[in-house]
Amino acid sequence: MAKNLVEQLNDLVATWSVLYTKLHNYHWYVTGPSFFTLHSKFEELYNEVTLNLDEVAERILSKGGKPVATLREHLEMSLVQEANGNETTNEMVQTIITDFTTIMKALKEAMNQAGEEGDDRTEDMLNATFQSLEKHSWMLNAFLGE
Repeated sequence: MAKNLVEQLNDLVATWSVLYTKLHNYHWYVTGPSFFTLHSKFEELYNEVTLNLDEVAERILSKGGKPVATLREHLEMSLVQEANGNETTNEMVQTIITDFTTIMKALKEAMNQAGEEGDDRTEDMLNATFQSLEKHSWMLNAFLGE
């Protein structure tokens, strides 16, 4: 059975929470010649993820739902995995690209569900997030020379 929109949004809440922590890990542990570039980029990304997390959780509340709000739930429901703690610089970037691809797929599914429900506000919110991740993915791929 397909998930309803609030369930899909809660998957995103969990995912944003795990990604926020992962990006902090990368921000703190990146080393090498790209340190200054990536240290700043990872901070930019985790700040954006914080806004996404809050926006989706508040949207759930406005729809009468309850956002998941424990670390246990976040780790269980997240569409991405937490950092393993020994990624190389390029692995960090590639993992973020992969995570963004996973999240964009979930955003598309939730946008479709919102469209079916006639919830254009949620659809617009998710579309704006999708576009931002698409741009970040392009830039991170360019960083890797791909």
